[in-house]
Amino acid sequence: MSLIPSIFGGRRTNVFDPFSLDVWDPFQDFPLISGGSNAVSSGPRSELASETAAVANTRIDWKETPEAHVFKADLPGLKKEEVKVEVEEGRVLQISGERSREKEEKNDKWHRVERSSGKFLRRFRLPENAKVEQVKASLENGVLTVTVPKEEVKKPDVKAVEISG
Repeated sequence: MSLIPSIFGGRRTNVFDPFSLDVWDPFQDFPLISGGSNAVSSGPRSELASETAAVANTRIDWKETPEAHVFKADLPGLKKEEVKVEVEEGRVLQISGERSREKEEKNDKWHRVERSSGKFLRRFRLPENAKVEQVKASLENGVLTVTVPKEEVKKPDVKAVEISG
């Protein structure tokens, strides 16, 4: 990932792609483990780290086909009611949701907690050729697919001009 900041307060995933926005995580290089053990630290820092991890771990692929822009996100264990896909003003596609924490029983002894929980949010600025009023989304087998159709590129009319003389 590039470390070049964008004007949108995020970080670009690809310096050559002006439409790609990524959520910047100021805590990404801080250790999430307290002391020298494998136990996750308790308190507000660990909750922040957990929510930050949920945002950072939501990876999304964006490909452009001749007909559409297609976004795919791995969201295992989420129901469609827990995911929101929106198009904001300014042609920004926003994918958000929340992974609920597993209920803790008093007799349970946790050895490791690696699955992220909490809210996630990703935003992408769509190019001018995107038909934002025709966005479609589906969630199958834990994979969210968002399809944004493209407008057909109109070829300029070329008119031959006769040369006199």
